[in-house]
Amino acid sequence: IGEGSVILENTRFGRLTIDPAKIISMPSSMPGFPGKRRFIVLERPETWPFFYFQCVDDPQLAFVIMDPFLFEKGYAVDLERCIAEMGWEGDRPEDLRIYVIVNAADGVPDKITANLLGPLILNPTRGEAHQMVLHKSPYSHRHPVFRKSAA
Repeated sequence: IGEGSVILENTRFGRLTIDPAKIISMPSSMPGFPGKRRFIVLERPETWPFFYFQCVDDPQLAFVIMDPFLFEKGYAVDLERCIAEMGWEGDRPEDLRIYVIVNAADGVPDKITANLLGPLILNPTRGEAHQMVLHKSPYSHRHPVFRKSAA
């Protein structure tokens, strides 16, 4: 265990040792989760393409997230607006990462949906994230991740 490491214990992942340099701050916290400002992205090969946005402030809080471009190629987010809102002047949109929060629907693939109206924007350079709220958007907060193929 490295100096300054953070230890989290929860029922989903057991005991986790987290490098403080990997902690992502959410200055405006997640809507509906006041005070929950520190998170880490857990990338587990066995759950790809799904990742976990694990709260460091509350070990029992984790969101399932994924890259929206894997299932919605034309997805678009105004990253310039996010940069301005967050005070990330000087940062480039192409350096930001976009994730969406997934509702796993008890593991039934046809019922898994993603919130395309509230993308999670990560700025790895600054170690910060922001959940944007898209207004006047054609997207849904319950967008199907897996579409049934035509038989």
